[in-house]
Amino acid sequence: MMMTNVTYYVVVPFLRDEDGMLSPGEAKEALNSEAARRRAQAVATATGNVGAIAFSRTGDPDSGDFAEGVVLASFGEVDPDALGG
Repeated sequence: MMMTNVTYYVVVPFLRDEDGMLSPGEAKEALNSEAARRRAQAVATATGNVGAIAFSRTGDPDSGDFAEGVVLASFGEVDPDALGG
């Protein structure tokens, strides 16, 4: 069986929860790395957000095997560890 690697570009906003802790918002896919960077920069200062991160992940969606995410850009306050593996 042949593996088909795909790269996903993702933007995640961050906000502060009721306890003042950084919390990731809803992840949104972007078309490419530059679009992800631009969207993260815009989202970082959107109402309610304190930051945003753009990252990519490459892997095989059929098997669920993905490499570690690669941070493309971050703006404002972010916690990459809050995104999980």
